[in-house]
Amino acid sequence: MEITFCGAAQTVTGSRHLITVNGSQVLLDCGMFQGRREDTYAQNLTFPFHPSDIQAVVLSHAHIDHCGNLPNLVQHGFQGSIYGTHATRHLADLLCQDAGHIQESDAAYLNKKLARQGRPPVKPLYTIEQAVASSRHLVSQDYDHAFEPVPGVTATLVDAGHILGSAGVVLRLEEKGRVVRLMFSGDIGRRDLPILRDPVLPSDVDYLMMECTYGDTSHAPPEKAYQDLRAVVQRTVARGGKVIIPAFAVGRTQTLVYYLHQMIERREIPRIPIFVDSPLAVNVSEVFQDHPEFFDEEAHAVMRSSPNGELLGFDLLTFTHSVEESKALNGRKGPLVIISASGMAETGRILHHLRNNIGDSRNTILITSWMAPHTLGRRLVEGQPVVKIFGEEFPVRAEVRAIDGLSAHAGQDFLLTYAKAVQGRVRGIILIHGEPKPAGIFKEKLTEAGFTRVWYPALGDRIEL
Repeated sequence: MEITFCGAAQTVTGSRHLITVNGSQVLLDCGMFQGRREDTYAQNLTFPFHPSDIQAVVLSHAHIDHCGNLPNLVQHGFQGSIYGTHATRHLADLLCQDAGHIQESDAAYLNKKLARQGRPPVKPLYTIEQAVASSRHLVSQDYDHAFEPVPGVTATLVDAGHILGSAGVVLRLEEKGRVVRLMFSGDIGRRDLPILRDPVLPSDVDYLMMECTYGDTSHAPPEKAYQDLRAVVQRTVARGGKVIIPAFAVGRTQTLVYYLHQMIERREIPRIPIFVDSPLAVNVSEVFQDHPEFFDEEAHAVMRSSPNGELLGFDLLTFTHSVEESKALNGRKGPLVIISASGMAETGRILHHLRNNIGDSRNTILITSWMAPHTLGRRLVEGQPVVKIFGEEFPVRAEVRAIDGLSAHAGQDFLLTYAKAVQGRVRGIILIHGEPKPAGIFKEKLTEAGFTRVWYPALGDRIEL
């Protein structure tokens, strides 16, 4: 039995880990790689294995870099089942359809320019129709319920505390009478974040395959993130500007809305309009409302105190649906807040909001998550004075601010706690979902803590279990 690392190896995005046991192949996640556009298209379009040879996929959660390439997998011949929690099933369906829509729309927009230049058109990576076809393979599983994706492999999903329905995947692998227990962490959440329960720590595993995105740094506590967000909004409101926030539609958007509502209720910021301008985020927020079984006690208390039993709804919040509603926001004067997908500021409506607001010094572009290399979000965080949006250059005159503490990923301190939960039992730790610098620092921390076998595999590497 072995693991082949087909994505998120010595980088963060594009999660794909191939388990081979008893001649069967199980894929853990099938996510999109995110980076330079010319690189991402080719890397996402092809697979280093034959999709028709994969018998099953097990999803850790429904972020696009973990589930967003499922439509391609199906189009290239995959015929098995795709397992995940109930919320992951609902969210993965929404995200893949939204990604197909965005890719079709962006291709159409760019092709108008290319036609005027006499250049050949581009094709979307996949379409909405292909995304719908892939959703028919999704199968729901409860937390802590063992199931058998293929003979000889028993899988159990445990709460990862990262986003709604996120899971660590515990695998019992049996081959020729030999049994190995492997845990894939997925993305590890944090303690004491709003809405969701805390992550479940690993136990009783032989090998731990864990993410290390923030292996080099520990996050500020959620209270500090709340204070930083409040300060940004107060400062921008005083200028009469707009706060433009690229945000993941799953998790980050709902946390931001939750915090902003609290600030308004406590009269810490003025009663300003807040817009969530993402059809996906609208649908995702409805999925949140449909799955209170994943919430922590604080979220349940908020719902009990709400007149309509809602977690996220209040009078100043507007979810925009149509393109016309989105365009109308450009004509509105501040102060106001616009939260829009995508999280990396690479596709979707956020590009139009950035294009229309990045040149005004009254405004703030607020970055609230890790940004992949070579994305627009990363270039903004790096402080580049001029950035390209839809191929055109725009000077960055708006204030650009990054808040670290809103991350739904564990920082170095909790990553160490996570690993130490199996110290003395685990035979080896495999570091994935991390760039070389944070992974290297975290590997040193693990060595200092007494772990003697720590791997950091490259793309295409294999490890025998």
